[in-house]
Amino acid sequence: MCGRYAASRSAEDLAEIFGIEKWEPEESLGPDYNVAPTKEVHVVLDRPLKDADEPRPVRQLRRLKWGLVPSWAKTPEGGARMINARAETVHEKPSYRRAFTSRRCILPADGYYEWVTGTEERELEVEGRRKRPRKQPYFVTPADGSVFAMAGLYEFWRDRTLPDDHPLAWWVTCSVITTEAETSPLAVSPAEGPRALADIHPRMPLMLTPDRWDAWLDPARTDPGGLRDLLAPPPAGLMRAYPVATAVSNVRNNGPELLKELEGPEEGTLF
Repeated sequence: MCGRYAASRSAEDLAEIFGIEKWEPEESLGPDYNVAPTKEVHVVLDRPLKDADEPRPVRQLRRLKWGLVPSWAKTPEGGARMINARAETVHEKPSYRRAFTSRRCILPADGYYEWVTGTEERELEVEGRRKRPRKQPYFVTPADGSVFAMAGLYEFWRDRTLPDDHPLAWWVTCSVITTEAETSPLAVSPAEGPRALADIHPRMPLMLTPDRWDAWLDPARTDPGGLRDLLAPPPAGLMRAYPVATAVSNVRNNGPELLKELEGPEEGTLF
């Protein structure tokens, strides 16, 4: 799964990387080193501009809420649970299939956090009491320092309790598509710890390499079969993973120090 990630690039940097044609200063977000569900996030999408004379798709940088609310939902409460859509079933699930064919996006990130679940049920002796060890967080990021472009979907939801001209009448929300984690060796492995992403967690966000960005964002592409071909995992050996401080486990903590690489797992945590 993907439940936490880091996104520190500025709107200006993202505009250059993705060839953005339209973005507004008020849509810009500051660096966020601990992005959690229900937060507002940057997404890249191709869509005609509202009230434009020419209805051609324009590449935009938008600010959406992470946690998809289907258009048919009666209330938005379920969005916090719909942060991920499985690549294997996204084309057929009622909550995602309409967005899959017509409302696709990219969520730019530096990388994502995942916690080693471990298979042992061992406990630690702490001051005479038995205590379960904390899970060790790892940060997973492209080894070459490039942007981690996560495949995503977005959707519109209308709050029928509000008038049409109310600024909160429409919600625009998004979800990250996940796939099976790689079992091949990481490009760079920590001195002690996992040798493959699957050693950390069986799922991972689906990263789109630049050669797939245009096709994925193109709203004219609506054939589910062709779109599913774009969800093939990226080439192996592009990623690195390293342990980071357990401070990231608290969503209130936020800052570049969360990305600092540790020499090994923190004492008292599981690998």
